[in-house]
Amino acid sequence: MTSYFLGIDAGGSHCCARLTDATGKVLGTGETGPANARIGIEKLRTVLMEACDMALGRAALTADAGISSGFGIAGISRPGVRDALNALDLPFAKVKWETDAAIANLGAHAGADGATLILGTGSIAYVKAGGSTFAIGGYGFPISDEGSGAALGLSAVRHALRALDGRTKPTPLSAAITSRFSHEIPRVIAWMDTATPKDYGAFAPIVFDFAEADDEIARSIVDGAAMHVERFIETIFLRGAPRCALAGGLAPRMKPWLRARTVARISEPLGDPLDGALFLAGLQKQ
Repeated sequence: MTSYFLGIDAGGSHCCARLTDATGKVLGTGETGPANARIGIEKLRTVLMEACDMALGRAALTADAGISSGFGIAGISRPGVRDALNALDLPFAKVKWETDAAIANLGAHAGADGATLILGTGSIAYVKAGGSTFAIGGYGFPISDEGSGAALGLSAVRHALRALDGRTKPTPLSAAITSRFSHEIPRVIAWMDTATPKDYGAFAPIVFDFAEADDEIARSIVDGAAMHVERFIETIFLRGAPRCALAGGLAPRMKPWLRARTVARISEPLGDPLDGALFLAGLQKQ
């Protein structure tokens, strides 16, 4: 018999876990680093279990306590990933896997029809409508993830390099970016060789800060990202979604840059991705 429910949201920037009893009371939480499928299955298992063990430890419980778990994993749609996850020997009574976008949508609409556009390190829309579910975008950085933190950061770094070259006008944004590298192009190149989407996404708050301070280039970068977000939302409704919610750490900062008519179509989420992961695990809304 399931006594406890464990929800896990594993994305490009961090992995969060939430443990509840059958009434939905939160007993423990945990948070670790990036946990998408790109880091490799064994490393992914380690990061997932670190977050789970943290939540269990705070509740003074062990993994064999009759726990039903629901995992939302970024990148699970990559070939072979779901099979590899199913082969993992996790210590819980029940384990269910979905994409991080799917659990965000479950949480935002309490399992009902609707869509969620996730704006974080990456970007992806997930739609549940008319008996079917599907994703839009989210193919991975740098070929996809338009409007995301990583995409904003990439644009900022490109602008900063052009400014150092003299190919474009330096702005406070470009100076703030290049100062991280002592204004030396070789240092930027060396960083690029190992930079992850999270590393690029770390520049996104800086881009927003300077855009809000009326930096010309920062504004153009954010305006361009907002256009991609608007197109995402238009496509979501064209494909049959009755509602659309925004989720992800970048959503609150992006929303003011959207047109009023777009904002009017956005619904407030009923819950967060961890609520969706717990729903996936089998926790019934009280």
